[in-house]
Amino acid sequence: MKKILKNQATRTNFITYGGVILAFILLQGLSAAGALSSSLKGQLVPICAYVVMALSLNLTVGVLGELSLGHAGFMSIGAFSGAVAAAAMTDSIASSPIRLAVAMIIGAAIAGVSGALIGIPVLRLKGDYLAIVTLAFGEIIKSIINNLYIGIDVNGLHASFLNNTITFGDGGRMILSGPMGIPGIQKISSFTGGFLLIMITLIIIFNLVDSRAGRAIMALRDNRIAAESVGIPVTKYKMMAFVTSAALAGAAGALFSLGQNTIIASKFDFNTSILILVFVVLGGQGRMWGSIVAAAALTILPEMLREFADYRMLIYAIVLIVVMLFTNSAGAKQFTAKIKGMFVRDIEGGEQNG
Repeated sequence: MKKILKNQATRTNFITYGGVILAFILLQGLSAAGALSSSLKGQLVPICAYVVMALSLNLTVGVLGELSLGHAGFMSIGAFSGAVAAAAMTDSIASSPIRLAVAMIIGAAIAGVSGALIGIPVLRLKGDYLAIVTLAFGEIIKSIINNLYIGIDVNGLHASFLNNTITFGDGGRMILSGPMGIPGIQKISSFTGGFLLIMITLIIIFNLVDSRAGRAIMALRDNRIAAESVGIPVTKYKMMAFVTSAALAGAAGALFSLGQNTIIASKFDFNTSILILVFVVLGGQGRMWGSIVAAAALTILPEMLREFADYRMLIYAIVLIVVMLFTNSAGAKQFTAKIKGMFVRDIEGGEQNG
C-alpha cells in the first residue's frame, strides 16, 4: 500500500514538473511569435512570484497544517532586501541574471533568518493564536520598512531609522526612502528566472515532503499528540517547514520587486497575505499543482477583467466561502457516515450479546 501511494505521489510530482515546463515552453513560443499582449507579458514575472508564494504558503498551511496570515511580511523582507542588494551590486556585478540570482539568494536568506526568529516564540502557538501573531508580524514588518532609510556611497551602505539622518560621501544616493519605498528600480527579473525559481521551489518542497522529515511534519499535522508520543521533536520539524516557507517567500519577493519600477511597503499588506491564502485554499491544501493553477489564474483574471477590478476581493471572498462550504459539507458527510457505522456496529454487537 505504501509503495502504491509513493508511486502515485511520484507520478503527481513528475506531472507537475512537466506541466510547468510545458507552460514555460508554450509561453516562450507565443512571446517569440508576438502572440502575447504587452499586458500579459508584463504579468509573467508577477505570476511566477505569486506561484512561488502560493507553493511556499502551502508548505505551511497544507503540509504543516498551521494557518499563517503574515506571509506577505516574508515577501516584503525578500523584496526590499533583494532590491537593495541588487542596487548595491550594480557596479560590481554587470550581469543582470547573476545579479538577480544573488539578490534572490540574499532575499531568501534574510527572510529565512526572520522566519527562524519569529518562529521560536510563534510556533509554540497553534490555531487562531498562531494566525493572529503572524498577522501582527506582517504589520510590524510593514511599519519597520516604512520608517527605514538606506543609502549607498563609495563607503558602502548607510541606514537610519525613523528619520533620514544619512550623510553621503562622493556619489551617494538613496535606495530606500521610508514610506516612499524604492523608486527607479532597474528591472532585471525575467520570465526565465521566474521559471527556474518555480522549479527550484518544487524540487525543494517535493524532496522535503517525500523525506523522513516530511513524513514527520505531516504526522504533526495529522495528530500532534500521537507524533510526540513516538518521539518526534515538534519544534524542530515545525521550524524546518516554517523557515523553508519563509525563505522561498523571500526569494519570490526579490523576484517580484526587481520586475517593478517602484515598490512600497503598503503593497505587502494584509490583503496580499489573504490573496496568497486564497490561492492555497482554492488550489487545495497540500496540492502543489493546484496552487500553481490557482495563483496563475487569479493573477491573470484581474488583468483580463479590469472593469470588475473594484469587485475583485468581493468575488474572491465569495468563491472562498463557496469552496469552504463545499469541502466542509463533504467532510461532514464523511463524519456522519463514520458515526452511523459506529452506531450500527454497537447495535449489532448488542444484538449478538443479547
